[in-house]
Amino acid sequence: MTFGLKLASQHRVYAGFAIYSFAMGNIFPRLPDIKRAMQIEDGTLGLALIGTPIGTLIALTLATPILERVGFRRVLLWLVPLLALAYSVAVHASGPAALFLLLLPVGLMIGSIEIILNVEADRTEFMVGRRIMNRAHSFWSAGFFGAGLFGGAMAHLGLSPQLHLALVVPVVAIAMALFLGGYQPAPARFADSGDKPPMFARPSLPILILVAVTLSAMLMEGASMDWSAIYMRTVFESGPLTAGFTVALFAFSQAATRFFADSFVDRHSPAGVARVLLATMAFGVLIVFFSPLPFISMLGFALMGVGCSAIFPLAISAAAQRTDRPAAINVAALSQISFVAFLLGPPLLGFVSDHWGIRSAYGIGIPFIVLSLAAAGALGRRPVPDGAGSGSAGERVPARAYEA
Repeated sequence: MTFGLKLASQHRVYAGFAIYSFAMGNIFPRLPDIKRAMQIEDGTLGLALIGTPIGTLIALTLATPILERVGFRRVLLWLVPLLALAYSVAVHASGPAALFLLLLPVGLMIGSIEIILNVEADRTEFMVGRRIMNRAHSFWSAGFFGAGLFGGAMAHLGLSPQLHLALVVPVVAIAMALFLGGYQPAPARFADSGDKPPMFARPSLPILILVAVTLSAMLMEGASMDWSAIYMRTVFESGPLTAGFTVALFAFSQAATRFFADSFVDRHSPAGVARVLLATMAFGVLIVFFSPLPFISMLGFALMGVGCSAIFPLAISAAAQRTDRPAAINVAALSQISFVAFLLGPPLLGFVSDHWGIRSAYGIGIPFIVLSLAAAGALGRRPVPDGAGSGSAGERVPARAYEA
């Protein structure tokens, strides 16, 4: 039995990404208030925030066979509202140790939702015969943009983080019922070999190269999500509304770029688009590092949003389209290693901020961007013309395969 709005398959995927990111994004504009209430430094907050990526990494490593067994529909419909509830509980933490422990289950939920939504986006993209992965991730950014605006507004009105995050829970639950109530998982891209999926999604060499492509985007996206509000409050003594708007601006520029990225990839190549985005990201990082004024810093964060936008979705598509293993395994293998950047990011950036200032926390992204530029060729150099290649009877060959 299904309920909710009747939507096309790709539109349900878009809605899933947007609602999920709104559920997780509302805490970030409130991090300055949480830090102030606990009376801790940036480094200590970074160590507390590491609870989320640890939980995420565990889920990305171990959850795939469990999710396949329980069923994507059941897990997704329950986990996204529970994610909002878990965040509303976590903000009641009395200190950094408690915050760390309360963020562990949050990370477990995020990792599981990441696998489901990214695999579902890839399967739906194959089913409808056109790219939707970047557009799906643009809706993730749109949801985060909404969370940044909503969180900044709640902070500006003086609502506590606890009341603010509690209000998010029913909003997310109603949205899931309305937009995802009729969700049914898309069929697998490739035929099931019958092999039992391993508990640990071991990365292959091609997956490790894709990890190198994503590291800078993962690190800088985490830096902008976790620290941009604190950066604005610390460097320029901006108000909560400006700090929240900065988080939202990063997400908006990321969403807008992702929305149109698929058409650019189709006309050019994944590697070419990625190199342009990585250069834009580097420019944004340098602006944030040297910026003398708040609005210039906002421009830098907007450029970082553009630069971070499509790198991870392009790598996800490249991993999911590999035929050596099931898509869920390759997606989990890429994601679990890429999320090491999120795992190392909060304490690393907090440590740098405590010792050399929060501006320097962004400057360390430049070497990672250079590494990503060197590895970007793994995403594919040029599109193979439609109709090229052949398949066996009954086997569907994607119209837009990319030559590595």
